[in-house]
Amino acid sequence: MSTRRSTVFWAGALTVVVGVLLHFPDFLMAERHGDMVMMAGMGMSAQMMVGMVLIVVGVCMAGWAVLPSRRPAGARIGLLGDARFRSIDGARLTRAHWVLISILTIGLVIDTMKPATLWFVVPGMSEEYGMSTQQTAMFPFTAIAGTVVGSLVWGYLADIIGRRATLMFSGVIFIGTSICGFMPSFTGNLVMCFFMGASAGGMLPTVYALTAESVPAKRRGPLIVLQSGLGATFGYLVASGAAALFIPLFGWRVLWLLGVPSGFALLVLCRWIPESPRFLLATGRGEEAVAVMEKYGITAVTDDANSEPSAAAEPVAAEPVARQSPFVTLFAGIYLRRSVSVVCYGLGWGVVNWGFITFLPTFLRHAGYGDSADSLLFTASLAAVPATFLAAYLYGRWSSRGSMILYSVLTVAVLGCFTVVGKADWMILALVALLLSTSAGMIAMLSPYSTEQYPTELRATGSGVAAAASKAGGMIGPLLLSSAPLLGTAALLTAAPLALATGVLIFTGIETSGRPLPEQHSPETARL
Repeated sequence: MSTRRSTVFWAGALTVVVGVLLHFPDFLMAERHGDMVMMAGMGMSAQMMVGMVLIVVGVCMAGWAVLPSRRPAGARIGLLGDARFRSIDGARLTRAHWVLISILTIGLVIDTMKPATLWFVVPGMSEEYGMSTQQTAMFPFTAIAGTVVGSLVWGYLADIIGRRATLMFSGVIFIGTSICGFMPSFTGNLVMCFFMGASAGGMLPTVYALTAESVPAKRRGPLIVLQSGLGATFGYLVASGAAALFIPLFGWRVLWLLGVPSGFALLVLCRWIPESPRFLLATGRGEEAVAVMEKYGITAVTDDANSEPSAAAEPVAAEPVARQSPFVTLFAGIYLRRSVSVVCYGLGWGVVNWGFITFLPTFLRHAGYGDSADSLLFTASLAAVPATFLAAYLYGRWSSRGSMILYSVLTVAVLGCFTVVGKADWMILALVALLLSTSAGMIAMLSPYSTEQYPTELRATGSGVAAAASKAGGMIGPLLLSSAPLLGTAALLTAAPLALATGVLIFTGIETSGRPLPEQHSPETARL
């Protein structure tokens, strides 16, 4: 990013921050019921309107700044040309790799906090606006619809403007969409939280594509599984901890305001995130790629026509990316079966996570647990941490495909147990802990698995499609569960689509563990 564009970007980010701050006076002057801030029925003040305009202007400024500069025609080069380096896959992990992984994991925690917060604001929102369960279900449905759109759009953009630029822009959107907590009307909440969801949905495909393209092949799978699982688990822990701490003091709205410091933290952390070397190679920026590789202690080695391939394992097959819509390419040729398997798996997980688990606080309250539901879920989520390490081990040392099948089968089994369990606290706690553990393992493995299916020019888009599918499952889940007030019935409705998705993966999934990432191969090497 040039000095001029960098200046415009930070000016835009500052404008967004000012726009958000202009909403605080109305929030502080809102009616209070005890310690709860109640804004339902308030009007939008002129100050809030000015703040919203500033947010839009700031986002536009930041968006222009991250657009790629024009390059001469033909600047994009093939990955099998002179700029192809084999040394990325065979490199050793260095301190720079660990710094990147740590920062991106923090980014995932920040990203996961936003949709996870849905689990805890729904009860308070329903009470403040006096809505039925069916009406309240529109809120998570709308927010999750935003994540679907965000995953598709941001994944596509990451393949155009770059992985790092996409992360920086996401941070600005995170800050701007925190005003979801200031909206007086339920309709305003729906609109703003759609955009909040769109910002959250874009982080996942970008982070996983960047990690996959920067770390050695042998360590890639376990590292991304661990990164994904820990990011999701700690994101939920932070969200549930914040809910237990702040909701009794300030009400549900304050949870959305955490987007301001978390978004700013993401922007600061981007300073230590280099661009993907594979993306730089794919876009003809060889000198920049060499500079990034040197940061990782990698010596760039060009292909030698007389040398034998040095890869220990055959790469996942790939086809040349035709000059057509990447979404069309993903569902054609050898990519069709791969895309179908990850989309179905994502849909199945989404119904479980954004449908059943999202409504767990509500189900538990209806079952008589009251305010202790949040604390129970926080305790249960701690069990997901060791389960993530197990998933990473199985994915890297055993089988990527086999591990995903195993975790999905276990998730279906746990959901089945909810239909026969009693009301004893320890039984509910055990099942919730098992469910959070197995579902966390599922999404932790879907993330690297989807990035390992496609070449560099399609990787973020393909990962975005998988992420969008996981969120789309969440759009289906609330609709199913809004008509199933009983915990056991809801569990059965959730388990059915996941069981179907598991069968699809068994018949269409491919093995990727330990193999080099697919690049742009010739048609001959693309045959399976």
